[in-house]
Amino acid sequence: METVHGTSVALDGGGVLLRGPSGSGKSDLALRLIDGGAALVADDQTALSRKGEEILAGAPPQIAGRMEVRGLGIIRLPAVSDIPVRVVVDIVPAGEVERLPKPAETMLLGVALPVIRLAAFEASTPAKIRLAVRLAPEEIER
Repeated sequence: METVHGTSVALDGGGVLLRGPSGSGKSDLALRLIDGGAALVADDQTALSRKGEEILAGAPPQIAGRMEVRGLGIIRLPAVSDIPVRVVVDIVPAGEVERLPKPAETMLLGVALPVIRLAAFEASTPAKIRLAVRLAPEEIER
């Protein structure tokens, strides 16, 4: 098991790991995904474990079911665990989001996972993440 700095949610049966520096918008983006039907896995720290060729995401026990919502404080939300990570989202400034990115991967616990680079505060980012989870990599033209 490994704990990484990142927020994670579950949607459409797959997990999304949001990575980025403190204050980059991970929790805000996760909140918008949750508002659209996703479920909280972990906020700020995500526990990862490997099961075969899958990476499972969960929350460290001390923060399970808790989320920091700027302007409200720490809130409790229903949370899920042991969700297979389907995509990793690296949060970048809006000017660094590529129009037609080449497919990219990141290694987590020895397993290659698709990684995309998105800006947290763009209105379309939650929809882009939903598409990334639903579509197989070969369905995206580059």
